[in-house]
Amino acid sequence: MSMAWALAALGAASLAVPAAASTHDVDVTSVARVFLDQTGPRRYLLSVVDRKVPPIVHLEEVLPRGCVPLPDEAVGMRMVAGFAFECADELSFDDVLTLPWSLAGVVVLARWADGTDASAYFRGDGRTVPVHLSDLRAGGGTIGRLAGRYFTLGVEHIAFGIDHLLFVLGLLLLVRSLWPLAMTVTAFTGAHSITLGLAVLGYIPVHRAPVEAAIAVSIVLLAREIIMGHRGRVHLVHRHPWLVAFAFGLLHGLGFAGALGAMGLRSSDIPLALLFFNVGVEAGQIGFIMVLVILHQRLRKSVPVLPPRLEPLLGYALGVVAMLWFFQRLPAVLGA
Repeated sequence: MSMAWALAALGAASLAVPAAASTHDVDVTSVARVFLDQTGPRRYLLSVVDRKVPPIVHLEEVLPRGCVPLPDEAVGMRMVAGFAFECADELSFDDVLTLPWSLAGVVVLARWADGTDASAYFRGDGRTVPVHLSDLRAGGGTIGRLAGRYFTLGVEHIAFGIDHLLFVLGLLLLVRSLWPLAMTVTAFTGAHSITLGLAVLGYIPVHRAPVEAAIAVSIVLLAREIIMGHRGRVHLVHRHPWLVAFAFGLLHGLGFAGALGAMGLRSSDIPLALLFFNVGVEAGQIGFIMVLVILHQRLRKSVPVLPPRLEPLLGYALGVVAMLWFFQRLPAVLGA
């Protein structure tokens, strides 16, 4: 099955290198985070968490009708990236904030003056991201909408999480038959589901910088085993690949948790959001594997004889990309 894995690996590597320094930043995932706070009667503060999003200049195009921006000092915004505004009436279900960003989407956490809060994911249309207040007012979002949002967010996160996809690709290169492959992928899925749940629920602290660096190391070690296997040096990893998949799956789950935990979930949304984010991650992972299998089947018909040293070259390619990631992420670990 080497030819399909070859094309996938080389394509992924070419995409991965320029994005290696910040695999889960807004410029890679294309999902920003925003807080909407009600600071008083008919007064609100919109705070942008991510520093890399474009600045909002024309506020009149963002705010609903009847709302006007306030001076920064009106709410003490010295350390807040965003703006304050006041409306003629309270924001209602019919109001829409139109964020001028060409992002895949935005996660918004709204905190209202009555003590209630709500979070939601809003998809962009390519030019703007419409934030419908009907999904943020208390009781405005249905369970179906919440499930759909975080399922989509999970799929998008795995689709743009090139490091996770390259690890899955490495597992496919390591395992050669169907049943061990099924066991290996299942072990990886179960392991990162465990740590994802424990971390988001607060039982395991997540420090993103060392986790991201360790994920890069996991790909390096997996690449080494691919090369050793081609040389005939069979270890426990080759006889029971599900063991390494489970061990490193625990680590990758912390990477997923760092992305989901940074979204600003309200406590009542965590169980359902956690479930469907994880389901979305698994759906994206299975989709990636199916694409590789289909490519392999088609290429097998057109290329009957494969280069004998192609597989170790793929192992080296994975290892080089992962090492680049590690050295680019290391300064964050050391506090540089």
